[in-house]
Amino acid sequence: MKFFENAILIILMTMLLFSCKKSKPLFEPNSDSWLQKGDAKWEFANGEIYGSLLEGSGFIMTKDVYKDFELELEFYPSESINSGVFVRCKDHELSYTDCYEINIWDEHPDQPNRTGAIVSRTNPTKYVKTINKWNTYKIVCKNDHIQAWINDILVADLLNDDLKEGYIGLQADQIGSVKFRNVRIRVL
Repeated sequence: MKFFENAILIILMTMLLFSCKKSKPLFEPNSDSWLQKGDAKWEFANGEIYGSLLEGSGFIMTKDVYKDFELELEFYPSESINSGVFVRCKDHELSYTDCYEINIWDEHPDQPNRTGAIVSRTNPTKYVKTINKWNTYKIVCKNDHIQAWINDILVADLLNDDLKEGYIGLQADQIGSVKFRNVRIRVL
């Protein structure tokens, strides 16, 4: 009897392993799977993606389109930077109407669009301070449901079917710097 219980357990564990898709990194250095646009300077060093600029705007963006996924990353914004994670972008352009912009900007002059907001679509459910320290973002897009957590705190929960799939981008805007690391995606 013990043999059959162990065999069933092994079969179930194997099925679970094969049914779970593993995450993969986005924006690896020297990869041709992403592109860069705009004024920002993007550098890769010590496992980090560093975006900086003195004025203007810039971003890096995947060349692949993603539909349903879980995106996890760490971010470290300076006090003055306007940044964000853009998902399901229609084109290789940043736009809060043609992408879902999950914001990184604690000092946004319009506080309902601060860090944690999905800009112009939903205000953050909680205000989380992120300036000058490492933070985590977890963003899940599944069908018409978009959710985001900062440091394990749910900050955005939106039902919206405007954008079904698209590119993923990281932004550096205005003045300052932002660092990202451990940017990983798991397709659902």
